[in-house]
Amino acid sequence: MTLQGQIVDIENRRIYKGEVSIAEGKIVAIEEKQHDSEHYIMPGFVDAHIHIESSMLVPSEFARIAVNHGTVATVSDPHEIANVLGIDGVNFMINNGKQTPFKFNFGAPSCVPATAFESAGAVIDSDGVKQLMSNPDIKYLAEMMNYPGVLFDDAEVLKKIAWAKHYDKPVDGHAPGVLGDDITKYISAGISTDHECFTYEEGLEKLQKGMKVLIREGSAAKNFEALIDLLPDYYDNMMFCSDDKHPDDLIIDHINKLCSRAVAKGIDVFKILKAACVNPVKHYNLDVGLLNVGDTADCIIVEDLKDFKVLQTYIDGRLVSENGISKLKSLSFEVLNNFNTNLKNVSDFKVSSNSKRIRVIEALEGQLVTNELIETATIENGNLVSNTETDILKMTVVNRYNDDSPAMAFIKNFGLKQGAIASSVGHDSHNIIAVGVSDEMICKAVNLIIENKGGICAVSDSEDKVVPLPVAGIMSDKDGQTIGNDYANLDAMAKTLGCTLNAPYMTLSFMALLVIPALKLSDKGLFNGKTFEFTSLEVS
Repeated sequence: MTLQGQIVDIENRRIYKGEVSIAEGKIVAIEEKQHDSEHYIMPGFVDAHIHIESSMLVPSEFARIAVNHGTVATVSDPHEIANVLGIDGVNFMINNGKQTPFKFNFGAPSCVPATAFESAGAVIDSDGVKQLMSNPDIKYLAEMMNYPGVLFDDAEVLKKIAWAKHYDKPVDGHAPGVLGDDITKYISAGISTDHECFTYEEGLEKLQKGMKVLIREGSAAKNFEALIDLLPDYYDNMMFCSDDKHPDDLIIDHINKLCSRAVAKGIDVFKILKAACVNPVKHYNLDVGLLNVGDTADCIIVEDLKDFKVLQTYIDGRLVSENGISKLKSLSFEVLNNFNTNLKNVSDFKVSSNSKRIRVIEALEGQLVTNELIETATIENGNLVSNTETDILKMTVVNRYNDDSPAMAFIKNFGLKQGAIASSVGHDSHNIIAVGVSDEMICKAVNLIIENKGGICAVSDSEDKVVPLPVAGIMSDKDGQTIGNDYANLDAMAKTLGCTLNAPYMTLSFMALLVIPALKLSDKGLFNGKTFEFTSLEVS
């Protein structure tokens, strides 16, 4: 097979008319040759850090959509399913991904559970990390979210990093806002990347100290605008990633969109493509071709180098997408789950108090970080309640692995005027998380999730809508187009209830993410992410 077009030679900063010859899945020749084809042949895109589970799709279904955008590979942290099912969950992701030509590159989750301050469904200790690291299908140690453990020389944390070094595999970082001497120590422990930078200054310091910085643009956390101006000077040490991308967003675009946005800012296209295609392959030592003779034929044909509209995607020389239509087929697979809690009563969500002031989580659009607010409490009959006028709403996290009492808190910026929304996608332990205007609505939403043994939902006085997620309570057993449409409809309902957030369910899922400051809620209580300890809801 031969492909003709304008060949984009990223490493040598050349574009020339030529022909690519492919045999048995590999590139056997690249020759300069005159022809009439004006489209461009280039290496495929690589998402340098993503949790496939956040697409609510199993790997094989994720691949069917991603190839339409020219993505040929991901660096994937199976941290989410690992917190539900442990090593069995990691193996599920690897085995399902292997049934498709798409090049998934999974890491060994480093933080299962993510912290000791929440209930997860499994534990992967340093012995488990050793077991995973010995597996050639595991390419790296996934994001070390327990940065306090690194800074304070936690023995178990250091053992996990040591096993990665023993097997000569990279260690991914996760250190939002960590700077100065702390980031110097974190890097010196052997941690090579960070995808959590949310300011230019933070990204610059980490780059100057030798870290690889990933520009993240997901469904909730969006750091492209803050970091993109670093790319012209640091293109050898930057990559693009999604981290978390919901199915309706994945249907629209992927890494190709970040390239288009970067070109629109006037950045050199070769520098952009170095970050989007080359750097992840080299940093993680991936078996992904870069359009060189002898490489596997993992390449794409795009209409131009401005919008990056993908005409064809090839993986191992196989045409897997053409004109936006995936040629990959849906696969059957075993459904695994871990869900064990009883239906709740309205009284379970009552918060008895006479406190005049309370701590409130302030959710921020496009960010995983939150603020801690001190606000006036609204009390009815001795019960702290939601106040839709001030947009201070009651929220809960319910342990889905055991039948325990719900943890309660309050949150601002969801904007709901009626009903409630809930989800069993609650990073990192994936307990049930809900926000609503009343105890009754919260209870109704939580019970809808329990009845389905996982999912996302919205409820009101007149309507209930749920998208079941039976695979570990976080992924669908349906195809990508179906789940994308169902999710979009649910998202629309949440907004008719008054929610003002761009991605309400993605934002909701991170309100239990304790490793990101400042104030979050676990199933065990309200948590201060700066001091890494529980704090009180009531303020005296």
